[in-house]
Amino acid sequence: MWLRIRQIAGVAAKLQPVEDDLKEILGIEVCYRDPGVGYFGLENALFPIGDQLLEVVAPIQENTAGGRYIERRGGDSGYMVITQCDDHPPRRAHVDELGIRIVLDNQSSEFINLQLHPRDTGGTFFEIDQQLGEGALNEDGPWHPAGPDWQRAKQLGRVKGIAAAEIQCDDPASVSQRWAEIAQLPLDTSDGISQICFENAVVRFVACADGRPEGLGGIDIETTNKAAILDAAAARGKISAEDQVYLCGMRMNLV
Repeated sequence: MWLRIRQIAGVAAKLQPVEDDLKEILGIEVCYRDPGVGYFGLENALFPIGDQLLEVVAPIQENTAGGRYIERRGGDSGYMVITQCDDHPPRRAHVDELGIRIVLDNQSSEFINLQLHPRDTGGTFFEIDQQLGEGALNEDGPWHPAGPDWQRAKQLGRVKGIAAAEIQCDDPASVSQRWAEIAQLPLDTSDGISQICFENAVVRFVACADGRPEGLGGIDIETTNKAAILDAAAARGKISAEDQVYLCGMRMNLV
């Protein structure tokens, strides 16, 4: 029974400026815009990064959950860690046993969606989903939130994958233990940082150190042309540290 990081979501006050930065700096392209997010007062864009997806959502009306999250975090921000599993029913049963509240719970013939309440997980939104149907378990297989043909937009000239998500917390030890319990994976503290190794990436938990409250503070991106990314980021004023760019309110470490 495995669990992999399939999608990272960020939330932005305005979609177009962030979309332009992602295209110009990371060299990625939009594969899908989900009309369904309009129900929540949002618009979005999804970008393949290798066999994973980066999503940006933005409010298009007042008083949305996404808009309130931006206010709490003090600007554009990382938003959700979205995982893919190969066997959903036992994971759902485990979540119920832990007494975790559910934000979204949808199932169709193609996809099972389970979004957990962040007040019960700590850190940020944690989602456990399952793709169903032919090729569903392939690393580059179908992924319903990314549309019917997301692979056509894959660009590998500068990036090839998401290697880690970094969640900043008031109490990293407690939050990491909770996530490990939910994911049914061991918690690794061997190097002094609490982290969980998923099938294809790591989630690490660090203290809040940037003046912002708890949330998804950053991701690690596997690169194929780091120099080109840094050159483009410098031109747009988006370099935040050595081998790091700052996009959609997230530190993106280039590895």
